[in-house]
Amino acid sequence: MERLRIAMFSDSALPILNGVSVSLDALITQLRHDGHSVHLFTAGFPGYKDPDANTYRFRAMESPFSKGYPSAYPPYYRMLRKFRRHEFDVIHTHTPFAVGMVGLRWGESHEIPLVSTYHTLYDRYAHYIPLPRRYTRFRLAKHTNFYYSQVGHVITPSEASMRWLRRHSVSTPISIIPTGIPRSGFYDRAESRRALGIPPDVKVMLFVGRLAQEKNLGLLCEAAALTFQRDASLRLWIVGDGPYRADCLAMVRKLGIGDRVRFVGFVPRGEVDRYYSASDLFVFSSLTETQGLVVQEAMMYGLPAVVVGAGGVGDAVTDGLNGYVVRNDPLPFANAVLQLLRDDQTYAQMSDAALRSVRSQGIGEMADAVVSVYRQTIERDREEAKRATFAWA
Repeated sequence: MERLRIAMFSDSALPILNGVSVSLDALITQLRHDGHSVHLFTAGFPGYKDPDANTYRFRAMESPFSKGYPSAYPPYYRMLRKFRRHEFDVIHTHTPFAVGMVGLRWGESHEIPLVSTYHTLYDRYAHYIPLPRRYTRFRLAKHTNFYYSQVGHVITPSEASMRWLRRHSVSTPISIIPTGIPRSGFYDRAESRRALGIPPDVKVMLFVGRLAQEKNLGLLCEAAALTFQRDASLRLWIVGDGPYRADCLAMVRKLGIGDRVRFVGFVPRGEVDRYYSASDLFVFSSLTETQGLVVQEAMMYGLPAVVVGAGGVGDAVTDGLNGYVVRNDPLPFANAVLQLLRDDQTYAQMSDAALRSVRSQGIGEMADAVVSVYRQTIERDREEAKRATFAWA
């Protein structure tokens, strides 16, 4: 098969640690392993030195509303010269904003087929923009419709994100390709629990993610408080950091559960698996995920999950099979946790089902599906160009 020359465009890339950057890094690594040539165009990050010669960084700066997430700013012509040194077969954007718009315009002007992944329900993040919430969500929806209607093919990680695009009148061809589950290494459960100082009789509920308002952590803390009243062996560990940390600490203090909740803080990507392996149950309260990649990562270690049924995270959890999907309410959330952890037979069955449900979601399978979309889009563009030539003949 012909090896492809691919230009990736993304506002988020390592060392920023989120679902987009993790998914992007895994995809690039696998595509290169399969023999394709991949070049990444992304925003600069202060003080970071790329180990990869095929990464190109636009000048970027943080704003008061995007701490830790530098945004690229124009002019872009210096980077355009670097872009033009290569003859790319396809452009793949991972954002509809600054860097994604550059990829869109360069693709149009150079007549290069364009694929884009819709990673995030962007209107759910309107609270970060200092404008009226309703207006901001309206403008985000309009821009999302505009952007994804311009590309040749859209990739979404879940049914939920595809439905959102269709509801907003995006008629572009869409393929659902779940993100492959990267594993940094295998950790033995007993060894991990010893290393993290977890006593044998303690059961750990684990949350992994950015500490932000949209993660709905207030519900998680309230649900944890309810479980602690009924089971003295339970603990909640929160892995991650973010702007909502102080609010989370205040909630935990107010609820009087500070001695049973551990804020682990930021953990390097390669070490998060240790926490999965040491835990007993994964808990996730976010309302904004397109797929909930961390839920699937946890299942790689046989962790059943209790999640709020919103966005695409419900696609990862089949209620009653590999976890429970509950409404956005602390009481049913707490009841689901207790029901699962108190019934050894149900727990064992769900743990086995969790592992089975993600075994087929490897990075290789994801990359193969993405390359298939690339080839379809390239061929469709060639056919359209031929038809346009004949029409003018």
